[in-house]
Amino acid sequence: MASNRIGRINEEIQRELAELIRSLKDPRTQTMISITHVDTTPDLRYAKVFVSVLEDARSKEALKGLKSAAGWLRRELGSRLQLRYTPELVFQLDDSLKYGAHMFDLLSRLSAEEHRASAGEKASEEEDTPRDDS
Repeated sequence: MASNRIGRINEEIQRELAELIRSLKDPRTQTMISITHVDTTPDLRYAKVFVSVLEDARSKEALKGLKSAAGWLRRELGSRLQLRYTPELVFQLDDSLKYGAHMFDLLSRLSAEEHRASAGEKASEEEDTPRDDS
């Protein structure tokens, strides 16, 4: 039952942080930032926030901006959520979207190679079959 509560808290933290990040004035965070997942410890002391940044070149700077704004984000989160403890926010880059795109690309290439190989086998089979020219 407690895991369901933590799951709801994670979703609420994710929703509120996504809204709060849009209002940050730090120029380092003025890029497309998505919160992909929040993982809160059972005692609600720490929340690991997985962040994905659209521009890879600016991802490290955006992460630094979020870390510098973590205190303000935590205070605002505490005023919006009714929790006994407001968790300390730990931001971490999430490259699962990039990894997923890479895997999709590999699978697409493999499928195309298999398609070409099967088309080549069909063409060679047609050449090998004797014709009946009567």
